[in-house]
Amino acid sequence: MSSSLSFFDLVPGKVLVDRYRILRPHRESGMATAFAVEDQQDSTRAELQVFPSTLFEDRKQAAGFGEQLAAWKDVSTPAVLTVRGIEVLEDGTVLVITDFPVGTSLRARMADSARMDPEEVLTLGKQLLEGLGESHAAGLVHGDIKPSAIYLGEKGAMLVDGGVTPGLWAAKHLGARTTLIGTPFYSPLEQFSGDSPSASSDLYALGTVMYELLTGVLPWQGTGFIEVFQSKMQESAPAISVRAPGVEVPSDLEAAIAGSLRAKRAERYVAADDFLKALAQVG
Repeated sequence: MSSSLSFFDLVPGKVLVDRYRILRPHRESGMATAFAVEDQQDSTRAELQVFPSTLFEDRKQAAGFGEQLAAWKDVSTPAVLTVRGIEVLEDGTVLVITDFPVGTSLRARMADSARMDPEEVLTLGKQLLEGLGESHAAGLVHGDIKPSAIYLGEKGAMLVDGGVTPGLWAAKHLGARTTLIGTPFYSPLEQFSGDSPSASSDLYALGTVMYELLTGVLPWQGTGFIEVFQSKMQESAPAISVRAPGVEVPSDLEAAIAGSLRAKRAERYVAADDFLKALAQVG
């Protein structure tokens, strides 16, 4: 096994850790670059994410991050990308190997069409909540749900990059409170104050995505950290008729999503199953 990676190792044809042959770059997730690879043990296609050593203070911290993500190997649901394995190199580079996410990212889908039919949004929400229910039951939090972390394929919607944000939080020993780690537009108010990602924040982020899909706009106004924070301080998300005049959405679907977007955590859904039950009443 190689003890470190260089830029020249991350090119098509190179084989990493004596097993994964790089086919092509696939996507970037903010903190990592992902490659389409061939697993030479079984000739299947996989995705390999490279988290650079510069993210960590030392190899011990990198290994802690790897341990956090390794827990996702036990999550088995079509709505969450399957983690195959974790490799921590001597220089602190972390490799995360998963199944290959088939389909297209929701962000790319939104670039073609900002809005989605209410029935499609309802189906997407139910599928992802099933996956979140499995993850949360295992004590795992996705931590950064947003359109680029959702893939749409033949089998439906799937979450990718699960656990990266809270895993980094735990590995760096940031404690119970620190600066925001996550994506401000999709994170709940308490994360702006330094709370770590939680099951509640996953539900809030998914509700934000669903609102955006229905309307073509985010619930929260503002372009910067402070403006978004101030917008989120209102008790509930703005009515769709306010943020997207002329857009018609079933009132029971809007109400179900609104239950995930309350400013106070205690007033939101407690569990994924609560959100799922609300969506089951739609229509």
